[in-house]
Formats: sequence, structure tokens, C-alpha cells
Amino acid sequence: MTDPLADLSAAGVAVWLDDLSRERLRSGNLAGLVKTRHVVGVTTNPTIFQKALSEGAVYDEQVRELALRGVDIGEAVRALTTYDVRWACDVLRPAYDLSDTVDGRVSIEVDPRISADTARTVAEAKALWWLVDRPNLFIKIPATLEGLPAITETLAAGISVNVTLIFSLARYEAVMDAFLAGLEGARANGHDLAGIGSVASFFVSRVDTEVDKRLGEGHPLRGKAAIANARLAYQHYERVFSSDRWKALAAAGAKPQRPLWASTGVKDPSYDDTRYVVELVAPGTVNTMPEATLEAVADHGVIRGDTVRPYYADAQQALDELKAAGVDYDDVVEVLEREGVEKFEVSWNELIASVTDQLKKAGASA
Repeated sequence: MTDPLADLSAAGVAVWLDDLSRERLRSGNLAGLVKTRHVVGVTTNPTIFQKALSEGAVYDEQVRELALRGVDIGEAVRALTTYDVRWACDVLRPAYDLSDTVDGRVSIEVDPRISADTARTVAEAKALWWLVDRPNLFIKIPATLEGLPAITETLAAGISVNVTLIFSLARYEAVMDAFLAGLEGARANGHDLAGIGSVASFFVSRVDTEVDKRLGEGHPLRGKAAIANARLAYQHYERVFSSDRWKALAAAGAKPQRPLWASTGVKDPSYDDTRYVVELVAPGTVNTMPEATLEAVADHGVIRGDTVRPYYADAQQALDELKAAGVDYDDVVEVLEREGVEKFEVSWNELIASVTDQLKKAGASA
């Protein structure tokens, strides 16, 4: 029997799960996916937490205790989410140790409503790092213009970072520069670079969704943008992480910031449900998948070796053809970044509203 997820791992792609809930932890589901689906990492976001906390009664006891203590809503949300992330970090700790701190990572995002405030983002990152108190944590910081200096400052404090919501090649260049500057700062501050991890989360399927909408039904370039964009991002990664600047940090024990393919669930049902996995296989990458995508790959994914590096020229040609067809790349990625932040803000506000309602109900019944 074939095992496509094992093949994917053998090709150098770390398999991560893009989901987390207390029920998944309590039932042993996450531990099971680690054993049977080669999962070596977990990503979360405000949407995932909002969904988890709105379903079932698994959070009721902690909510009741928070209500009895009279905590404010901000502290309640942090307590609920960091509890799950800390637990997940413990489940993934063996993967962290076996991979020499590279994998076994669990991500938690800063409040997206403060993404435009660098100082507050850094302060929130430090607070979350302290609250979870696990070395295999990643703090997720959006790759907005205001987020770039926050990424550098957080890394310089010795805190591992998952840079999220990357859509454009130009912004990815800036993210890698922020990473290198952060490690240089960490070294100057006396931190051990070997324990500081980072991934750069390059969003995939949303690019096709936006570009396909602009192209219209039946256009021959539909479905070409996202994979081409990600492949060219890997080309940028190879260049930066073979530079003399990087080599100096690597000599001091630093590990590279791996490209992470995010938003890998297929939005268009006419597309193969494994395309954003099997078409983005390259060494030293991460693919974080919703469970449906993970199971689709396990069931019928076909891993064909490296599907990134042999296709740089094809990827550039695809973007050139899209430009000739009237697709404004810069506008596409700007819209996607703005909508990405807005979506997470909406989910965060819904999460706050849900927890506020649960606290009120728990307080009334106490």
C-alpha cells in the first residue's frame, strides 16, 4: 500500500494540520494524526478558534471558572486559546525534539485588530510567548507593512515567529529581510540562534480565487496564478538562503526560515482537491492543511518528487501571461492582504462576542 503523506515527508515537506480544538486534543485525535498521518505541526488562526469555541461544551468548565474569577474578555480569550495551544505543544513535543527544534511547532496568532500597531504587536507576542511557555511555540504575526518591524523585534527577543498572510513576492522579500535582521538582533542580544525558529506562510488558494474571479469563467489561465506565485517564492527563498548574509547566521547556529504553504484547501470544486499539495513539493518546506485536504492527500495524492524547482520558467511565463491578460498582480495581492486582515478581525470579534456571551451565562448560573 502507498502512503502519500510519507512520500511527501520523504520529499522534504513537513506535514502540518491547519486546525485545533480542545475536542481534537481531548479525544486524542491530534495524537492520532501524528501517528497515522505524519503530522508534525499545527497552525491556528482566529477563525479556527472562533469555530472551536462555538461548538460543543468542552470549554464550559474553564469558562465557568473564568466567570467566577471575574476576568475581562481579553484575559478570558487568551486563557482559553493558550490552554489549547499549550496542550498541542505538549502533544507535538516529541516531533520538536526528534527534528532538532525544526518541527513539532504550534502557532498562535496575535490579536489581528492590532496588526497596524507595531509596538502593541510586539508586546502581545511577548505576552503570548510567556503565557504558553513552551519552546515549540510559534507566534503568528501578519506580514503587513507595520508587521515587518514587529517580526524583526520579536525574533531579536529570542521568540520564534510564524509570519502569516504573505501573498506577494515583493512582500516575501521584505519578510525574509525582516527575519535576517531579527536573527542578527538576536545574536547581538546574546540569544542562542539554534532554538529560534520561523516559517513564512505564503497563502496559495486565495490567489487563484481572486485571479479566477477577474478572469471569468472558461478562461484558459484560470488556476494558473497561485501555484506559479508560490513556485517563484521558492526561487526567491533559494537565492536569499544561499547569500553570504545568511551563511554568517547559519555559521552561528541559525536555521532557515522555511516557506510554508498555507490556504491549501481547494476553493473551486472543479480543481483537484490535492493540487495545492502535490504541485508544491520542494525540500525544506511546510504544507499546513485542513483535515479534509490532509485526508484527500492520504487517500489519493500522487507525490511526483520536486514539483517546484523544475518549473521556475513556466511559473514566470504564467504570471507574464496573466499580466498580458489584464490581471493587475499588485492590486490582486493588495486586495488579498487587506481582506485577509479583515477576515481575521471579523473572526476575532465573533470570538470575543461568543466568549462574552458564555461568560455572562456562566456568571448568571454560578
